[in-house]
Amino acid sequence: MDVTAIANVATQMSNTKLQAEVGMTVLKKALDISSSNALSLIQALPSPANLPSHLGQNVNTTA
Repeated sequence: MDVTAIANVATQMSNTKLQAEVGMTVLKKALDISSSNALSLIQALPSPANLPSHLGQNVNTTA
């Protein structure tokens, strides 16, 4: 192997590593944005109405 081929392989490996790091950074940012959007949606939900205490205690399993 000559020196140029070794340099080309090293450059390709470096580029591949950089692309993987950029991809991971973009993924993390997308997850942060998605998390922020989900939190905003949850906070936008109206508070539950004041229902009588007997409601919501049982689950009807008859079909």
